[in-house]
Amino acid sequence: MANETERMTITRVFDAPRELVWKAWTDPKYVVQWWGPKGFTTTACKIDFRVGGKALFCTKSPEGQEFWNGIEYLEIVLYEKIVSLMYFADADGNKIDPAQLGIEHEAIEGAYDTTLFEDLGDGTTKLTFIGNEPMKDAAESGQLEGWMETLDKLADVVAELV
Repeated sequence: MANETERMTITRVFDAPRELVWKAWTDPKYVVQWWGPKGFTTTACKIDFRVGGKALFCTKSPEGQEFWNGIEYLEIVLYEKIVSLMYFADADGNKIDPAQLGIEHEAIEGAYDTTLFEDLGDGTTKLTFIGNEPMKDAAESGQLEGWMETLDKLADVVAELV
């Protein structure tokens, strides 16, 4: 059961209103600037941001290797919550096994990614990202560190928007 496993959870407080953090998280114009860990660049970013919609991103590692990620949006509560399923994909957005990329990924069966946006009431916003993998595996695989670097890049984008 997903509840029995501690899931990867990362929080970050931004010195910006919730609507602005939401915009930076969901608008392809901004997502392309922060998606992926430090040193990675996003070379493609298509987002159909609606329940049932999908997104497709291509990130390039510092060594030049391309990684495609797909996202399917399952629930959207404006400015509050996004529930989605993120997966490794090919350039057409078809789901692929992470092992094909030499990546070990231990997703929790039936668990989805959840992003929460909490207005802290003083012009700041707390973002909480809950991944679909166990915290222990995420820490060991570098996934946790990668997400922390990604949120650092998001913080820079949000700071420019303020």
